[in-house]
Amino acid sequence: MRKLIVCNIVSLDGCYSGPGGDVMVMPFDAGFSDYNAERLRAADTLLLGRTSYEVFRAYWPAIAEDARQPAVEREISRLNAAIEKVVVSNSLKPGEVAGWGPTRVVRRAETHAEVAALKREPGRDILVFGSHLLWNDLLTAGLVDELHLMIGAGVVGEGVRAFETRPPGSLRLLDTRTFEGSSLLLARYAVER
Repeated sequence: MRKLIVCNIVSLDGCYSGPGGDVMVMPFDAGFSDYNAERLRAADTLLLGRTSYEVFRAYWPAIAEDARQPAVEREISRLNAAIEKVVVSNSLKPGEVAGWGPTRVVRRAETHAEVAALKREPGRDILVFGSHLLWNDLLTAGLVDELHLMIGAGVVGEGVRAFETRPPGSLRLLDTRTFEGSSLLLARYAVER
């Protein structure tokens, strides 16, 4: 069975984003990009909510050929273009996701059944990047296998909390890791049911 892995950055005070949903206040650095590339290499499906999909689609395609960008960012751009993307949305239409690699739309009411079916298929990991509302819903539904949280050395003060509710099971620490030249700490947790 494939694993559904949520990968996100959180502030030291547990925020997913800053006031007004501003993710640019988060303490990003090269460690974040290095780990995202690593996870994308190990996956074959990227599960996104509509807002995250639209932000990614507006940003990532142009990065692949931009020589001013770091090599890891160009690699992430190419990996994002190639990976199968499943977008959860009631408002996007299939034609609105054409043109950025293999992408399909799943309606919100079908999300749990679709994710359960994806997990039963052969293949590599299923990733969730961003998509705060989506991964919190999947966590509550017992469909998330691992949480990979990049904890940044920044305090947002106020903003969107990473966790909307308490997970239905416990979290077991798998490992922690730091990255050379980075202030981020990766904490990997298994979701116990």
